Amino acid sequence: MTQISRLLNHTLFGISVVVIALSSTPSAAQTYPSKSVRLVVPYAAGGATDGVARLLAVRLQEVMGQTFIVDNRAGANGNIGSDFVAKSPADGYTLLVADLGTFTSGAAVYPNLPFDPLNDFTPITMLLSSPYGLAITPSLPVNNVKELLTYAKANPGKFNYAMLGNGSASHLAGIELGALAGVPMTFVPYKGGSPALTDVAGGQAQALSIAMLSTYPIAKSGKIKLIGVMSRERLSFLPDIPTVAESGFPGFVAGQWLALYGPKSLPKDIIDKLRTEVIKFLSLVEIKKRFAEQGAEIITSTPEELSRFVSDEKAKFVRLVKEHNVKVD
Repeated sequence: MTQISRLLNHTLFGISVVVIALSSTPSAAQTYPSKSVRLVVPYAAGGATDGVARLLAVRLQEVMGQTFIVDNRAGANGNIGSDFVAKSPADGYTLLVADLGTFTSGAAVYPNLPFDPLNDFTPITMLLSSPYGLAITPSLPVNNVKELLTYAKANPGKFNYAMLGNGSASHLAGIELGALAGVPMTFVPYKGGSPALTDVAGGQAQALSIAMLSTYPIAKSGKIKLIGVMSRERLSFLPDIPTVAESGFPGFVAGQWLALYGPKSLPKDIIDKLRTEVIKFLSLVEIKKRFAEQGAEIITSTPEELSRFVSDEKAKFVRLVKEHNVKVD
């Protein structure tokens, strides 16, 4: 055998070893997850986002064989927890269960966010949507939206409107309603739906508008009184509760959307694996029914659809903030 032949055989052997080694190396998705995964909720425990995250954590832990930990990092209208995820490694072990208000309404009122909501995250899938319910403390002497606004106008020093942080979607919904009605509102910020609902139930605040996913269970218990919904049409399971739109404010719609994100540059095979398992779970008939009975609709998406949706929603809130000259300190 000539020297050239021996060299060629040696080279081919080396290439074949590399090919075999590469073909036997599992992909990131095949080995993922190999340790605990953190699901960051940028709001206080007990709210709608937290509840959905905990449900997802249980399911993903069952099907993926690793612990999924819910990590509540509340503050600054969801910006603290979101920023933590944006700056985490893009390895699939830190994920964000996001209320899209953080990326849309929040981005519209906070000019100097520590992250770029459109470019510093990897969209995985939309999870669900839930219209806002307009609820009041039971002791308030009103029974509908018009009476509430009349009361608020006549009692400016006695009426406080709870909302989930300055610049949140619930804040902007209240601002828009007050502006349309010509009623100035005094807003009280909270770190999450749970503490806000607790204070409205106790009378420390008189009204709030947050997702039916949070509102309805408390309203059923009688601790708060639901007087309107911010959906396009009345909800099928609450036919006697009018929409805010039909209460004198045509076209008024507001609500909450939840979605699953990772840090920027999350590998596609991990995105696909997470998205597949999440959609399988949310497609179960009993899960759809469970959320529907609480005023939420399962809506999943491709990453591209979610990205377009967030971009459009952000543009809408930018217009709303400009229209009403919203300022956040």
